[in-house]
Amino acid sequence: MNVLTDLRPLRENRTFRRLWLGTTASGFGGQFGVFAVMFYVWDSTRSGAALGLVGLATGLPLIVVALAGSAFTDHVDRRRLALRCTVAQIVISAAMAFVAFTDAGGVPAMLGLVALQAGLGGLVGPARQTFVPALLTGDRLAAGLALNHLSFQVAMLLGPAAAGVLTAVAGVGWCLVFDTITFGAALAGLAGLPSGVPAAEGAPGWRSVRAGFAYAGRTPAVRGALLADLAATSFAMPVALFPIVNAEKFGGRPEVLGLFTTALAVGGVLAMLLSGPATREPRPGRLMLICGAVWGAALGAAGLTSNLALFLLLLAIAGAADTWAVVSRGTVVQTVTPPGYRGRISSLEHIAGAAGPQLGTVRAGLVAAATSGGAALVLGGLTAVAATAAIAATAPQLRRFRHAP
Repeated sequence: MNVLTDLRPLRENRTFRRLWLGTTASGFGGQFGVFAVMFYVWDSTRSGAALGLVGLATGLPLIVVALAGSAFTDHVDRRRLALRCTVAQIVISAAMAFVAFTDAGGVPAMLGLVALQAGLGGLVGPARQTFVPALLTGDRLAAGLALNHLSFQVAMLLGPAAAGVLTAVAGVGWCLVFDTITFGAALAGLAGLPSGVPAAEGAPGWRSVRAGFAYAGRTPAVRGALLADLAATSFAMPVALFPIVNAEKFGGRPEVLGLFTTALAVGGVLAMLLSGPATREPRPGRLMLICGAVWGAALGAAGLTSNLALFLLLLAIAGAADTWAVVSRGTVVQTVTPPGYRGRISSLEHIAGAAGPQLGTVRAGLVAAATSGGAALVLGGLTAVAATAAIAATAPQLRRFRHAP
């Protein structure tokens, strides 16, 4: 079996190739934008609370707009929706660059623009998720999702460091200029997609939102996949614990702290480069559950060790397991969901992806305050494993789901 990344979607499907290249370039530029906003707010305020407001300005509009957008996403031309939202994002990104260069409006203006950008992301993100299953099927779909995640992981690994260099050399405003320019690549990728309104059931509106929730609830494979994602992130999300664990176990050195997130990203990138078995697995639901258990177990074990090399290795294993789980979940959800529901279910995926880590951050902080950072890692990992086992036991349709090659 070929263990390397399956490149057939890029070789065989010109439309997917164009979409992937545009998404990859825009995703890389997006890391410059994220870095720039955090740096600008910190440099302007030197306040941890202000940095917390960046998370609020990003997470809340994304969740609210994604939920509201599910009222009509399945009843409009998603390509046109994504194009219009992307044009609006270009304008907002340019305005953010203007604020960074001139300090006009300062931090409040930057936070307001971040909220607008995140709200548009709550529309364009779910719409984008529907394009790959419209272009690819079977194991090509899994391979396409893996390629998308690979570009995301590489951007996460390289983008912040490159943005730091550009900020040091030219200033933070140029990071936002670069982000603005790369949005143009996203437009080029979207332009090649076919137009058309999906054959959605019912009329747009809040009944459509309820119908999306009802479909997810009555479809065991979809319900189990979304719950498994929430279990992994809300119970075992480790990032908020990194500063605490670093202080408890490794002397609190900042250069060591930076290695923790890098280890997760390195594991994710390696998993994508060796994603052949994952994308060709005929039972992606079973693989997703196994990876969810590995994620929890690796993080729980990391909480027990004071050996830095072993700690980083366990984080890399967790990052690799999470990456395969994401690809497997997307394969299940996008294969099972009919085209007329894909926008709404993609919105639910988007919401789960945003809300789960936020809940995980709150849980981790509370448990660490009552115990310690290491104990919070152990308890979170064990709870995630137990929750994944419960989902596996109660959703046999998820375990047994097969997709056609």
